[in-house]
Amino acid sequence: MFDNICKFLAENFSSDFATWLLGEPITLTELSPKELSLEPIRADALILLQSEQSILHLEFQTQVDAEISFRMIDYRLRVYRRFPHKAMHQVVIYFKQTNSDLVQQNTFTISGTRHEFGVIRLWEQPTEVFLRTPGLLPLAVLSSTIEPEVILNEVAGKINDITESRTQSNIAASTAILVGLVLDKEVIRRVLRSDIMRESPIYQDILQEGKAEGKAEGKAEALLEVARNLLNTGMPLEQIAIVTGLAIEQLNYLQASESGRSN
Repeated sequence: MFDNICKFLAENFSSDFATWLLGEPITLTELSPKELSLEPIRADALILLQSEQSILHLEFQTQVDAEISFRMIDYRLRVYRRFPHKAMHQVVIYFKQTNSDLVQQNTFTISGTRHEFGVIRLWEQPTEVFLRTPGLLPLAVLSSTIEPEVILNEVAGKINDITESRTQSNIAASTAILVGLVLDKEVIRRVLRSDIMRESPIYQDILQEGKAEGKAEGKAEALLEVARNLLNTGMPLEQIAIVTGLAIEQLNYLQASESGRSN
């Protein structure tokens, strides 16, 4: 969910992100990892944007990742192989405050090699930076403030001032999802207008994703219930596995759990 929001914001409001991170409102377009001739390394939210002269590599992290420094040098070399004459700016953006030393790490170092990249801890960033442009509004509440609810109210006011309805609904929906990292749902519902968010395609996509996950969980639970009933009839595990599609290991675990519960 957070991956989708970060990707949406960076790609649709690339000039806002370029102004913040590069110091100038460059229009950037998506660069697919496939263009680098290698499969992408799994990341929370890996985003590659490019202009004619430069490439912006963003990594949005909701949690710390011990592999982040290796990923940064790996992508730097991939990009250099494909675009040797383009400048590259790499930034890891951490969302949630933590005491982990990993959020301080901005280098990859092995014998004879050292690579540096940028790191931004949102909770240390001045709030006013994120109130200047629509694309950064969803990040404002995650910035350096002791009154996140007050900032959310200010963000809501700026969202209401956006005249283009599609932009307004998308920014509202993105804000609602990201501020869930620091504020509870009741506060978010009270401050942000749900009627605006419902018009957002990105919000609808996330709702559908949630429904699909719910259906998958419901189906899995239904299969477990069928397996429990068949276990109670004394049916052999191999036959139950054929009927339900569950692995023998799962059925053994389920059988042991049921036995323990009955005892």
